[in-house]
Amino acid sequence: MHNYIAPLKDMRFAMQELAELKDICEIASFEAIDIETVDAVLEEGAKFASEILSPLNVIGDREGTKMDADGAVEAAGYKEAYTKYIEGGWSTLPCDEQFGGMGMPHVVSSAVSEMWAASNLSFSIGPMLSIGAISALQKHASDELKERYLDAMVSGRWTGTMNLTEPQAGSDLAAVRTKAVPNGDHYLITGTKIYISWGDHRMTDNIIHLVLARTPDAPKGVKGISMFIVPKFLIDADGNCGEQNDVVCSSVEHKLGIHASPTCVMNYGEKGGAVGYLVGEENQGLKYMFTMMNAARLHVGIEGVAMCEGAYQHALNYAKDRVQGAPLGQVEAKTIIHHGDIRRMLMHMKAMTEAARAVNYNAASSLDRGEKGDEAAHKRLEFLTPIAKAWATEVAQEVTGLGVQIHGGMGFVEETGAAQFVRDARIITIYEGTTGIQGLDLIGRKILRDGGAQLMSVMAEVEATVKQLQTKSNSLPQLTAELTTALDQWQKASLDITGRVMDDVDLVGACSVNYLMLCGTVLGGWLMAKSALVAMEKTSKDPDFYGAKIITAEFYAAHILPRAGAYATAAKADSQLTMGLKEEQF
Repeated sequence: MHNYIAPLKDMRFAMQELAELKDICEIASFEAIDIETVDAVLEEGAKFASEILSPLNVIGDREGTKMDADGAVEAAGYKEAYTKYIEGGWSTLPCDEQFGGMGMPHVVSSAVSEMWAASNLSFSIGPMLSIGAISALQKHASDELKERYLDAMVSGRWTGTMNLTEPQAGSDLAAVRTKAVPNGDHYLITGTKIYISWGDHRMTDNIIHLVLARTPDAPKGVKGISMFIVPKFLIDADGNCGEQNDVVCSSVEHKLGIHASPTCVMNYGEKGGAVGYLVGEENQGLKYMFTMMNAARLHVGIEGVAMCEGAYQHALNYAKDRVQGAPLGQVEAKTIIHHGDIRRMLMHMKAMTEAARAVNYNAASSLDRGEKGDEAAHKRLEFLTPIAKAWATEVAQEVTGLGVQIHGGMGFVEETGAAQFVRDARIITIYEGTTGIQGLDLIGRKILRDGGAQLMSVMAEVEATVKQLQTKSNSLPQLTAELTTALDQWQKASLDITGRVMDDVDLVGACSVNYLMLCGTVLGGWLMAKSALVAMEKTSKDPDFYGAKIITAEFYAAHILPRAGAYATAAKADSQLTMGLKEEQF
């Protein structure tokens, strides 16, 4: 079974050359952080991922989460791993120094998060949710609540969750029924939430649930949702955990993958009402939750990158070891990496992994700038978020599937470990809003709302790279031609859709996923082109590494960028082709 090894050279390249890490470190509040400090963090993170988390991945998959009379029980070794995670200070990495955090840039914490997820996705989900909960409380909670909860959450002593989904309300938060009744200085919460990741476990002293609920006089729909802190254990005046709150995990879900991540059904108020504390103002809960949701979407995009990298490493290791058949024109059997079709699949996995990483690290760079007051970067981040999340997670489905294919029949056998990447990755296109929801968000909120201004701004960045390529067309002919064509297809499809969408109510739903995939494919090609241009200037310093960057970018141009034309054609198709059948015709 292959043990995950963090691809540090690739990560550093993406951070420094494509996400402008040096410029991020020069922002005033990051001035104490330099490239050497970041390298040290990455080195230690790589050790933790390969030595602690990776060996637990298969154990957690096979053992899973169990239940006893007191609730969820995590898989063997996970509590000890989490204790080491706290002792290493990893929970503090991206958090505000005011509350005990390290204050590292998000582009750095994204790279570390990739390591956690690639080595053990089930484990990584808990810390990811805690970071999102911390972000929401920092921005929206009262000073009193921050003082009571944030230090313990930032330190990792307490974990955080987000409680949105209910049995009758999947992605439709307007249908949320959980109630919150005022009771002195707190509220009493009653209701049931489902699919709550890390909703219950015994790895920490407390679990802080952020719960969406309705107060008695709340307006109907999403305008009537409020957010509440509901701790598993009540906190006394000294900040210590006391008796258990009226909240229980009634069951854990039996899932296709991420077996070691405790996904819980949470019941609030079976004995009269769980004590909850209002975050911010009543009826503003959806706004507050989106702070957590958007942070989580970026993390899930990183999970897509991680699943690609993990599956690629696993397949590459197998291809270098498995002897079967003689390559065409030869007599002796060799390892399968010598076969052309295996090489095609490995190159496909490698190219798409690097492109997905580049898109997500680039988005993290915009987050760093946006949080420090750069309004243009904030708008850019809003545009990139649905693409980074959805495109990378869709890519992960393809890449993990190729990993199984490279293993052949052995890939379909659980003992080889290839299938786990497919099973684990399947949830990430659904997490934090499905690909369809991300597509609707991209067109409806991120493009139409500002008249396409941000879209055109990002297109201008791509166009600048195309012009740079055209000055070197003899060196990168395939990349130059394909990116030029793909950009033109993206521009024309964007004009076509935005020109028709106001007159066709069904168009956005019919075209949004193909349009989002078009955006991701072109942006991936753009960043692969930028990587090739950088590599051309540095090839002499490390011919193997930078030479591989150029070849991989050219492979992306030849094998993946042509998809832009198909996505553009599909996105422009008449919505009646999607909506034309009557229900009974299906």
